[in-house]
Amino acid sequence: MWLRIIYNITPITEIKGVGPKVAEKLTKLGMTSAQGLLFHLPYRYEDRTRIVPIGSLRVGDHAVIQGVIELTEIKFARKRMLICRVRDGSALLVLRFFHFTQSQKSNLARGKTVRCFGEVRRSGSHLEMTHPEYSILSATQAKADLTEAVEETLTPVYPVTEGLHQISLRNMVNNAFDLLNAGTLILDDYLPTVLLNKYNFSNLKEALRFVHYPPPDVSLSDLQDNQHPMKQRLIFEELLTHILSLRQLRARVKEKPACIIKSSQQKTNTFKATLPFELTNAQRKVIADIEGDLLKPSPMQRLVQGDVGSGKTVVAAIAALQVIESGYQVAIMAPTEILAEQHYTNFVNWFEPLGIKVAWLSGKLKVAPRREAMALIESAEASIAIGTHALFQDEVAFKNLALVIIDEQHRFGVHQRLALRNKGVSDKHGKQRAPHQLIMTATPIPRTLSMTAYADLDCSVIDELPPGRTPVETVVLPDTRRVEIVERIIKACEQGRQVYWVCTLIEESEVLQCQAAEDTYNELSEAFPDLKIGLVHGRMKSEQKEQVMSAFKNTELQLLIATTVIEVGVDVPNASLMVIENAERLGLSQLHQLRGRVGRGEQASACVLMYRAPLSQNARTRLDTMRQTNDGFKIAQKDLEIRGPGEVLGTRQTGLQLLKIADLQRDAALIPKASAAAEELERKHPENIAPLIQRWLGDASRYADV
Repeated sequence: MWLRIIYNITPITEIKGVGPKVAEKLTKLGMTSAQGLLFHLPYRYEDRTRIVPIGSLRVGDHAVIQGVIELTEIKFARKRMLICRVRDGSALLVLRFFHFTQSQKSNLARGKTVRCFGEVRRSGSHLEMTHPEYSILSATQAKADLTEAVEETLTPVYPVTEGLHQISLRNMVNNAFDLLNAGTLILDDYLPTVLLNKYNFSNLKEALRFVHYPPPDVSLSDLQDNQHPMKQRLIFEELLTHILSLRQLRARVKEKPACIIKSSQQKTNTFKATLPFELTNAQRKVIADIEGDLLKPSPMQRLVQGDVGSGKTVVAAIAALQVIESGYQVAIMAPTEILAEQHYTNFVNWFEPLGIKVAWLSGKLKVAPRREAMALIESAEASIAIGTHALFQDEVAFKNLALVIIDEQHRFGVHQRLALRNKGVSDKHGKQRAPHQLIMTATPIPRTLSMTAYADLDCSVIDELPPGRTPVETVVLPDTRRVEIVERIIKACEQGRQVYWVCTLIEESEVLQCQAAEDTYNELSEAFPDLKIGLVHGRMKSEQKEQVMSAFKNTELQLLIATTVIEVGVDVPNASLMVIENAERLGLSQLHQLRGRVGRGEQASACVLMYRAPLSQNARTRLDTMRQTNDGFKIAQKDLEIRGPGEVLGTRQTGLQLLKIADLQRDAALIPKASAAAEELERKHPENIAPLIQRWLGDASRYADV
């Protein structure tokens, strides 16, 4: 009831024609209020504003025709059907009905004038319409001037669900607008006039009325492609709302107290001194951003974007050391077992010489080692815990967690990311402190997209590769040249270099991928008995994988046959050639991640993308992009164009899949404006934020309570 009072929300059952059963169907489509019905927008339109002579119809047209019924009869072919022949003086049209009643047959009697709308199809020598919408005209209507408009506006076509038809939905929308015109239905415009004028947008009622009832002279392509200013007005409001919801989430998180991290830097400096390379300026800048955040009494919420091999893990290690030196615990969460294992190996090698205990926790751990790991975490004997999503399960208790590091953010949702905030340290008064959060991604997100998707985070970018890294030359070859590629591998191995051969299959089956890798391993081992070849795939035990990877890293193996499990985390500077089989079957992001495994040393490196013809247009575009650039941001932009934001960010990114009419890729130009408007609304009209979120997202507190 309070929602109705505060936000002027009218129950949907107050719309004429909406009873409890219909209301249930409307709820399935996301409409729970009368106002919500107005925001259920058409996805296309039909032009019923003029009557088209039958003689000028073409196959595929959707048109209104009017004529006199010459004959109505029931025919029996494969199905019983009602056939009605209509003539208007220019030509003949057949109306065909597979589902009909006796009264329909009587109604469509010879000599009557019928007006109908439908799609035109070919039927033998005549054109026909199957199950058209129709009405029988009175003698007066039949004599009316045919040049007069049949409908005054274009006819909307709405998304519907089972048991809900277009005509009844149109009637409901008409009834909602009647209430709006009468002042019974309140529809507040939460965007101030000054903001609308700034961007040349109309008010909300005008925009909605136009979108539901567009005039016949409007550009249909602009309207259906969402480029019309009236559609853009609504898209702008939706984008603005999503940005506001994430910014509100950020504000709620920032309200919570966090531990102020003041580190002695002793172990941090020792760690830096042991690194076999100098930190890049980009890494130093991001470390300074993080140090500044950790000194604040509110939780850090920072996203670090960095291309493959830019050194994000070292940055994370330095952040972790500062927290550990201040007497607190750190959790590192990765989306897959293999990436989590890789982090565990790195951190054990880096931190145990400094006297820091590292705990490992994953879903695959057996009962005894799991209990042991949980005891180490709960007692704070382990200063750092590394694992998969197993870390945020309820039974995992930290003694004094102050920093959470999350790798590959797009693989987790906002809900999962925030689940760890409840595991923060409590102060001496028992008041919980939220852990700082550092989020890393090797999937560069174009700036406009990150403004919407990560509006709750501060963003830093490592936009510089470590010195000595040489760009990888990428070549695209058909699998008919497999013999040449094998010769190239042998030559590279003879020169003392190491090679990856990655096997992929179109089937999403790990078993088949592993089989392909085993077949390639057997084939090459047989053909080149002197070559030291290793095999690694997802169905091997962790110890086996580790053994093979370790042998490859220590140059005991020359060629490593692998599935895409080596996509992340493996660092072998001597590996300078990679062959990716069936490369056309992988996405751009995965191809870029795989290619990042070579070119990590000083020698010239190459990546061969081997494909099987014929190529689809998308596959060709992906392979061409890989050939043309090594720049992760350019690749991410192209990936966004091909796959769309939902795929690039991961469907779990809360909120993005809820967009009703906005499209982050198509409407990228509106995002900076929506972001600026969000700031203005927060400053000058904060009272409008909650009702806007209620209107577009349904539950105003959804983000705050995850």
